[in-house]
Amino acid sequence: MSNIVAIVGRPNVGKSTLFNRLVQRRDAIVDAVSGVTRDRHYGKSFWNGKEFSVIDTGGYTVGSDDIFEEEIRKQVNLAIEEADYIVFVVDVEEGISPMDEEVANLLRKVTKPVFIAVNKVDNAMRDADAVEFYNLGLGEYYTISSINGSGTGELLDAITEEMEATVEEVTELPRFAVVGRPNAGKSSFINALIGEERNIVTDIAGTTRDTVDTKYNRFGFEFNLVDTAGIRKKSKVKEDLEFYSVMRAVKTIELCDVAIVIIDATRGFEGQDENIFWLAEKNKKGIIILVNKWDLVENKETNTMRDFEAQIRREIAPFTDVPIIFISALTKQRIFKAIETAVEVFENRKKRITTSKLNDTMLGIIKHNPPPSNKGKFVKVKYCMQLPTPTPQFVFFSNLPQYVKEPYKRFIENKMREIFDFKGVPIVIYFRQK
Repeated sequence: MSNIVAIVGRPNVGKSTLFNRLVQRRDAIVDAVSGVTRDRHYGKSFWNGKEFSVIDTGGYTVGSDDIFEEEIRKQVNLAIEEADYIVFVVDVEEGISPMDEEVANLLRKVTKPVFIAVNKVDNAMRDADAVEFYNLGLGEYYTISSINGSGTGELLDAITEEMEATVEEVTELPRFAVVGRPNAGKSSFINALIGEERNIVTDIAGTTRDTVDTKYNRFGFEFNLVDTAGIRKKSKVKEDLEFYSVMRAVKTIELCDVAIVIIDATRGFEGQDENIFWLAEKNKKGIIILVNKWDLVENKETNTMRDFEAQIRREIAPFTDVPIIFISALTKQRIFKAIETAVEVFENRKKRITTSKLNDTMLGIIKHNPPPSNKGKFVKVKYCMQLPTPTPQFVFFSNLPQYVKEPYKRFIENKMREIFDFKGVPIVIYFRQK
């Protein structure tokens, strides 16, 4: 189940500070000047065994001098529309303002759970001042200080109690999401596969506005193909419908099994292609990369394909164990190879390695290539096992797990990929105290 939490409120109440605390990263710019956040920021958070996405929005305002005011309001409205849960942040120092009333009026029309977070409450006197926020007519409130974290645990407890358990939905058919920049050829790829003009295809970027499911059942393969709206940089997204499309595409990636990332060969592997790739990787989805429109690349030489692939692998390092296939949706070149590979990646993602086989294989490798010593101390790995998670995750028990650094974890990961074939699948490796 995908859970999306949107943080909304007027400018300069501490929304971005709260966002940074929830995702445990400084992704959003924080400044005392109101209106710093104009685009939405996306992040992942985890609390009480529940994983969810968090969206930071710009400050909702009406009648200001900010030339971005209208665009920010559109983003806030669309974030509210697409989110499953809403955190309405207010400022105890300033009390209820007319702009808080505007946001409250907007939220009273919403049927989804709304949580009032009264921010900047860092002493008992301010705790008493927070009572006035009952007047917003949105029910209970939670006093927090996003800058030092007090009260955020109670807020998160309340939010996660509303959420369903974060187990992957069991569906009859696997879901393959076709994602990429606008006009990369996603709909053309699906039309070429199913042999009919199911999805509208034009040269205009952003023709596909919503997600469209198509059942595929040919040549022994059966799954759902999901065509998503093109994801483009937020600064390039201008229309309300395209804002909506971006959020639907993000949610589709979260709910799919394999992300088929399509890039335009005539444009190369650009920054937004990389962002889409890492969004799928962060959500631990199977991934394959399709370089579309290869027939349109001029002046191809013997090494052109090899050099193009090498450039992509440099950009996606260190997760380079990803299938890259050069296709043409127009001429149907290698499109069935792409589907065969997507199915292989799907099978790799649900692969289980028995504990005995894992120990027999990996402990011998670790014995011959142990972790480097640290301050004269040696790490000894005693036992390993695959965790009972929907995606491949492994734990290695040792005497000094704190001395195992990232380069050695990558060494172990690469050996496991080489031996057990996890091509196209992000895997997670933990070292824990025995």
